[in-house]
Amino acid sequence: MLLKFRKPWELKESQLTEESVYLNRRNFMKQAALGSAVLSTGLVTGCDEPSAEVTAPAKKAATETNIDPSAKYYPAKRNDTYKLDRDLSFEELATTYNNFYEFGSSKNIHEKAQALPLRPWSVAIDGMVEKEMQLDIDDLFAKIEFEERLYRHRCVEAWSMAVPWTGFPLKKLVELARPLSSAKYIRMETFNLPDIASGQKAHWYPWPYIEGLTIEEASHDLAFIATGIYGKPMPKQNGAPLRLVTPWKYGFKSTKSIVKFTFTDKRPVSFWEEIQGSEYGFWANVNPDVPHARWSQATEQPLGKSERVPTLLFNGYAEEVADLYKDIKDERLYT
Repeated sequence: MLLKFRKPWELKESQLTEESVYLNRRNFMKQAALGSAVLSTGLVTGCDEPSAEVTAPAKKAATETNIDPSAKYYPAKRNDTYKLDRDLSFEELATTYNNFYEFGSSKNIHEKAQALPLRPWSVAIDGMVEKEMQLDIDDLFAKIEFEERLYRHRCVEAWSMAVPWTGFPLKKLVELARPLSSAKYIRMETFNLPDIASGQKAHWYPWPYIEGLTIEEASHDLAFIATGIYGKPMPKQNGAPLRLVTPWKYGFKSTKSIVKFTFTDKRPVSFWEEIQGSEYGFWANVNPDVPHARWSQATEQPLGKSERVPTLLFNGYAEEVADLYKDIKDERLYT
């Protein structure tokens, strides 16, 4: 008899959201967002319904202004290897409750983020590679195959969500870059446009936003470059047009709106590590038994839910990623 054992983060069949519900998510989520489950959480702000109906001419103008050249890639085929142990978060919450310090420290940042221009957008690949290159974002998209993955997301602030990301494995970009054997890390850099992104005028932050991974982490199957969410191109506030997704790490590692990938033999000093290295380290792996300096990490608050749930080691992906760190000694792996 063949026995199948579910991984810790997989859904039971009885818990799966019906495909028809997912495909009609806009109507479903709009109704659900009005329910007590959403309204009862003290975490969520800025999710009120519009106070007035938008006129037809205004709708038409907005549509024409915001046509995304990458829209043809969505929805992408789902990769069923990656499953969840919980329901998907409501789209309205996942796309309006955001950290995006380039536009300010408030969670209600989605409106300000609309100022970010997405075209033209180019991506540099440089450093210890066979040949440095500068790619137009649409040329890059034309070189890759998109897929959808269901991932958990855990913020260091102890809130969480479960979302369908669209994009491609980061290892595909590593292969495209053809790094030299001497490259040990990949350093990711976001845009730096203080005239557009008001948060970047804050001189006490070390702009631009920098993050980094080891080549081994970047080449892991779970490491993902997201270009979309909920079957559509990525909203600006969620990190359009490219953001990193590393579901076993705290969310601040998932840098948004990337413009440069640099391969190097020196470990990058990440944005939050430079600001407060005693609280935010390079590795930032999720561990419920290792508290933040100012709060516990034992539980988390899923967006739209009234009850907290236990946090899992490596955010539930320990079986997949623990071996990446087995030989690392005397380092702070979990904060």
